[in-house]
Amino acid sequence: MDWERLFCDVDDFCLMAEPLFRRRLLADGRRHRNRKGRLSASEIITILIAFHQGNFRNFKHFYLMLGVSHSPEFPDLVSYQRFVELMPSVLALMCGYLKSRFGSCTGISFIDSTALAVCGNKRIERNRVFRGIAHIGKTTMGWFFGFKLHLIINECGELLAVQLTPGNADDRHPAPGLTKKLVGKLFGDKGYISAELFEELWSRGLQLVTHIRRNMKNVLMPLIDKILLRKRSLIETVNDQLKNISQIEHTRHRSPTNFVVNLLAGLIAYTHQPKKPSLRLGPHGSDALINLLTTTPP
Repeated sequence: MDWERLFCDVDDFCLMAEPLFRRRLLADGRRHRNRKGRLSASEIITILIAFHQGNFRNFKHFYLMLGVSHSPEFPDLVSYQRFVELMPSVLALMCGYLKSRFGSCTGISFIDSTALAVCGNKRIERNRVFRGIAHIGKTTMGWFFGFKLHLIINECGELLAVQLTPGNADDRHPAPGLTKKLVGKLFGDKGYISAELFEELWSRGLQLVTHIRRNMKNVLMPLIDKILLRKRSLIETVNDQLKNISQIEHTRHRSPTNFVVNLLAGLIAYTHQPKKPSLRLGPHGSDALINLLTTTPP
């Protein structure tokens, strides 16, 4: 992990975005001291992202390790408890930084959602941290209590849009907002089947492609759509890496705000991966696949 490159990228963004962010803060009519802290926003964000890029599974152990092995890079580290209190202060900057790390639309997009459980099912009634915020939902893997993370990626594995909803939300509801700037074809599972959603996206130049249910009439589908629909497992791979490598899901949260900070840090850490899951279609995207189909003998 290149700490210097990561910090420089984060710091360049913060130097540009932080003054704009402070200018838009609402005043409450009282004077506040604006003293510079021991840790800058760039350092806080860098530490959070670096944790999700490493092999540690406990943030406290990782943070205490920094004071020993990376003291020259972070000479003014605060206590662990103080750092946890500082984490919400960089939430808005991390949202903007994640947006700046999004990829570009290539005409081929994949949409899916994944469950983010915040506690075990046996502890749902005793959970107080997310009471009234998280909800009980169900996926193909069973019931859970928490949230749903809705993702859209391109064929290169780059994030195009993300949204967090309660666990009982319908996967089709966030789709119009997530796809506002997309064109081409959008591939999803059967949970996105909806005539109204298809027509709304089609009117904006985006075609929704899904498998059909057993009780639906079969329709002809172009060969390229059939092949790309089989490659929908690409976004499942991204979800797996987000959970098992970037660690966006765990059940030890003690604050809803820090839950979101942890989620953003994991998503940003994924965008910094040098090698992402992709279809390897080349620089021309779907054109390369079309040429391959037209030149391959029957």
